[in-house]
Amino acid sequence: GRPYREGFIKNRYIARTFIMPGQETRKKSVRLKLNTIKSEFAGRNVLLVDDSVVRGTTATEIIQMARDAGANKVYLTSAAPPIRYPNIYGIDIPTRKELVAYERNEDEIAKKLGCDWVVYQKLPDLEDSVRDCGETPDQAYESSCFSGTYVTGEDINSSYFSKLHEKRNDDAKLKKMESTGAVQAGLPPGSHDGCENLSNDKRGTTRTV
Repeated sequence: GRPYREGFIKNRYIARTFIMPGQETRKKSVRLKLNTIKSEFAGRNVLLVDDSVVRGTTATEIIQMARDAGANKVYLTSAAPPIRYPNIYGIDIPTRKELVAYERNEDEIAKKLGCDWVVYQKLPDLEDSVRDCGETPDQAYESSCFSGTYVTGEDINSSYFSKLHEKRNDDAKLKKMESTGAVQAGLPPGSHDGCENLSNDKRGTTRTV
């Protein structure tokens, strides 16, 4: 029975922040990407809904932005379970120590993010809901970033993650960008001052006559 309202206006030309190298760049880009509608926060207790929380950079910033806009209490819910482990099968998720949920329970995560309370989707519930939409009731899913269970088994160990950290941490990414000449004010290759290339706009073109 609670109202669901849009509290932030998103600038769709700002690139994905969680893949940007450097924490300061990510924090600055979140502020550029989102603007608060202050009337939706002033004097209220608000529950923010996000699809997932990775490093916690975006969550931390939007929680503080909600408080700055006058919210009394700020709660956060994630549509994804806690991301505690890297994905090694093609998704650019950072190393374990960069993940806000790594080795933290929900109370510790809430304290780290600066919110009053945080709740996550449960992995079994998520998998059951996906099965209900499919045609294979006993379908298994690759959910290693949530569970830490990798389909490639015993080959994924601490030694592997140490090597992964050496390749994927922020310093390594910046060095790679410098070596390829891709550094542009600390922004990732393919970005244009932190903005998406217009060629990425998949919407239909509207012509004015």
